[in-house]
Amino acid sequence: MRDVEDEPLFVDRVAGLDIGKKEIEVTIRVPSETRAGRRMSESRTFGTTHAELLNLADWLRSWQVSTVGMEATGDYWKPPFFVLEGQGFDCQLYNAGQVKALPGRPKTDRADSIWLGKIVERGMIVSSFVPPEPIRRLRTHTRYRRSLVQASTSEKQRVEKLLEDAHLKLTSMISDLFGVSGRGMLQAIIGGQRDPKVLAQLARGRMRMKIAALEQALDCSFLTEEHVAVLQMMLATIDHYDRQIATLTATIEQLIEPYTRQVEQLDEIPGIGTVGAADIIAEIGVDMSVFATPAHLVSWAKFAPQVKKSAGKRKGSNATGRGNPYLAAALGEAAIGAGNTQSFLGARYRRLNRRMPKKKALVATGNSQLVIIHALLSDPGARYQDLGADYYETRMHVRRQARNHVKSLERLGYKVTIESIAPDEEHLPLTSTG
Repeated sequence: MRDVEDEPLFVDRVAGLDIGKKEIEVTIRVPSETRAGRRMSESRTFGTTHAELLNLADWLRSWQVSTVGMEATGDYWKPPFFVLEGQGFDCQLYNAGQVKALPGRPKTDRADSIWLGKIVERGMIVSSFVPPEPIRRLRTHTRYRRSLVQASTSEKQRVEKLLEDAHLKLTSMISDLFGVSGRGMLQAIIGGQRDPKVLAQLARGRMRMKIAALEQALDCSFLTEEHVAVLQMMLATIDHYDRQIATLTATIEQLIEPYTRQVEQLDEIPGIGTVGAADIIAEIGVDMSVFATPAHLVSWAKFAPQVKKSAGKRKGSNATGRGNPYLAAALGEAAIGAGNTQSFLGARYRRLNRRMPKKKALVATGNSQLVIIHALLSDPGARYQDLGADYYETRMHVRRQARNHVKSLERLGYKVTIESIAPDEEHLPLTSTG
């Protein structure tokens, strides 16, 4: 047996916060004033009001505490985190799944705060990503805008169901029910018009080529006054959502102005527009130093499927896990948009979709987009250069053919080394021994 020296503490003066809705249990851990190498600990309970949080900050400051750790408990962690952060403390937020009660240790608020203090001083867990205050303000607006867009979409789907219930087959004739033609017809129905020929004449543009079909689809024989009353309320709700979305968009445009350069960088990526760029920046920020590599960003976003394997057998499904739902929604829309373009990302999505389910292909495409996003945001002068929709045909197909030829010669007993004759092309590291 031999004596070993313990690892030094990462932080000498720390505090662990076990956060509840009404109370916070706080334990500070500082060096002992009487015995070298020992620690002193004290626990107190504070309320969650702003005044109580300021008292907490004064108490921590009196003990010269520099770092505070807390568990991500619902949304209750936000007031203590933001107030203490504003008071100059280094706040660390930990994933609740990683801060577990150990077997045999009593589960109390005080015991949890002591355990959190030990986690902080020893650096046992990597803290979660919390964006700076300007990004958080932007995030509040982008997330609510997405919620309103989803609510508006749900209300529009209810309108379609209501029309089917009234035997109005308008959705079978028109692609955008809430465009100029469709909305004009709905408003006329609410106004009391029931003549299919008059309603069909409200069609605009290419819709006028379907006048005869529209007259049959707009037969109001089964339409009741109850249908009309509910339809009017639904359209009013949709208009209300549209006004709120427009107001939020105007505010977001002001909040995103300091990051105009980053928005322009991301806007060049196929599938990502200015709205998508604002949503992505609101979730990951613009400082990529918090994600050491693109792989760290992809892993944090849960866009990297994990393969669990034990004793030669795969365990469970190769799922990515639960990540940021708002970032996942933005990347999903961007991946779908990229899949409809003649670009490298579009070719990649279509190539993957031929050999795997659509959802997996979208996740893989989003993975590639995140890698590109990390590279662009890490370099202020970087610009996106598309590899082209023919990338796989002009590059990867040639490599695959060369590899097949090498294997054919190997079967004949030859040793082959391939070197590209074009100086600007990558050498093919293919060597075979017969």
